[in-house]
Amino acid sequence: MGCCRDSYGYPLTTSRPAAEAYVDGVRDLLCLRTGAAHRIATAITLDPTFALGHATLALLGHEMCVQVDVRARLADARLHARRATGRERSHVHAVERHLAGDSAPLVAHVAAYPRDAVLLSVAMPTIAFAGVTDVPEQAWRIVEDAAPAYGDDPWINGLLAFVRQEQRRFDEAMDLSCRSLAAEPGGGHAAHARAHAHYETGDHAAGLRWMDAWVLGDGAATDSLTHFSWHAALHELSLGDVAAVRRRYDEQLQPRHAVGCRALVDTGSLLFRWALTPGGADVPTLDEVVRLTGPETLERPATAFLGMHAAVALLAVDDSSGLDRLARWCETRAGATHREVVAPLARAFALLAAGRWNEGADHLGRLGPQVWRVGGSDAQREIVEEARIAALLRAQRYDEARLLLDVRLDRRPAARDERWRAEAVAAADQAARILSS
Repeated sequence: MGCCRDSYGYPLTTSRPAAEAYVDGVRDLLCLRTGAAHRIATAITLDPTFALGHATLALLGHEMCVQVDVRARLADARLHARRATGRERSHVHAVERHLAGDSAPLVAHVAAYPRDAVLLSVAMPTIAFAGVTDVPEQAWRIVEDAAPAYGDDPWINGLLAFVRQEQRRFDEAMDLSCRSLAAEPGGGHAAHARAHAHYETGDHAAGLRWMDAWVLGDGAATDSLTHFSWHAALHELSLGDVAAVRRRYDEQLQPRHAVGCRALVDTGSLLFRWALTPGGADVPTLDEVVRLTGPETLERPATAFLGMHAAVALLAVDDSSGLDRLARWCETRAGATHREVVAPLARAFALLAAGRWNEGADHLGRLGPQVWRVGGSDAQREIVEEARIAALLRAQRYDEARLLLDVRLDRRPAARDERWRAEAVAAADQAARILSS
């Protein structure tokens, strides 16, 4: 086998045709384009001894619900890594330990090999992966420490843009994402960062226009288009335009359109939030989402991020038994976030499913400061806050619900939250009149 290299210069121990397929697959993965898993699978078909190909497919199976035999791919990666370079052996070991719940070797690997873009992408919780640390600042540091090795590379600029929006440095996030998109118009990470910058600043109308244009234009080949459609729907929810949300659901977000876990993460969460929205009548159920996702993911989620969404879906279909099984399974996990965040979240949601609104709201209030540990974005995690607001309203604790909505409106304007707040105030006034009569 000749000397082959990846896009960032690291040697690959494989044949040239397999290396070309793998490089194309990784490029698609980093741009979030369709076909990444297929091209990487092609690489190991061309060379069944290619350790990195096996390891990358195992990652995609674990993190993105790609239909592969994760254990078999890990076993082959471990076997064939013996003949590979030190960097490739380190990569395979990092993947194996990460999938077992120990991400320290992956963090060490990225520090030693900062241009290993696949594993750097894994380290940062974004649209593709759930991340490797419970502390956002640590993930930011991993990316920022690696960034100088890339120069003015469009992919790293897109990843940095996502870091900046998480740091609430929205102007910098927008600048980085636009610079990245100018060089790589279809770059999914940069587009994703820009979507979050629009949302978090309450720039809903402009963000919606841009997102619709990108999805139909430069981003049309993106693998996770349902997630970008979810972003557009969040703008529509925020604007209070539930008719537009219904059209988007019918055209872009029905569960059958989703790939891998996206039916759960995107469609499921949207339906739940839509049902809570003032004026959100006749919202479709999550029955099809639950059926497509299956009990393996719903009750035994590989990541805490999936666990949060599994709990949401089980609550939405009033599956108290499923919530109990999810909680009990998470309580036995080695990963602290499964035990300390997902399990109590499932228990709190079980209280809501039983109509115990006061207790459920209190449990969610205590858990709130820990929810960031599940990974994902603020825009995704705030679904737990919204469940608490709904519980407080059901419990007739209107002032507490109003205060939470005030905090949200201080964070960013949204017609939806203004209407939600108005309903809370009106309900409080009515309750006061009844008491005084």
